[in-house]
Amino acid sequence: QVQVVESGGGLVQPGGSLRLSCTVSGINFSRLTMGWYLQATGKERELVADIRAGGTTRSADSVKGRFTISRDNAKNTVYLQMNSLRPEDTAVYYCYARDFFGDYWGQGTQVTVSS
Repeated sequence: QVQVVESGGGLVQPGGSLRLSCTVSGINFSRLTMGWYLQATGKERELVADIRAGGTTRSADSVKGRFTISRDNAKNTVYLQMNSLRPEDTAVYYCYARDFFGDYWGQGTQVTVSS
């Protein structure tokens, strides 16, 4: 059974940083595309960033230069380093894992940016 577990969310002041982690089990991690979506209250889920098995990344324009996605295949973990956080980054952040058969989602972790 595939499990996707996020951690690292919380409350941070504007301009601060957080690092989200997502660990996957039950599947060959090194072959997965991994990514992060966010969902703000009352809005649709939207892509933040993803990283392919080979290391190619892409990110939303709104987070370029502030957020960095990376992966550690030895730890079956993907990270989202979030710097220069803004109140509009407040959302639930979901990790997903994608293989040939479909997507596997975590339960989400809340990130709140507020003074």
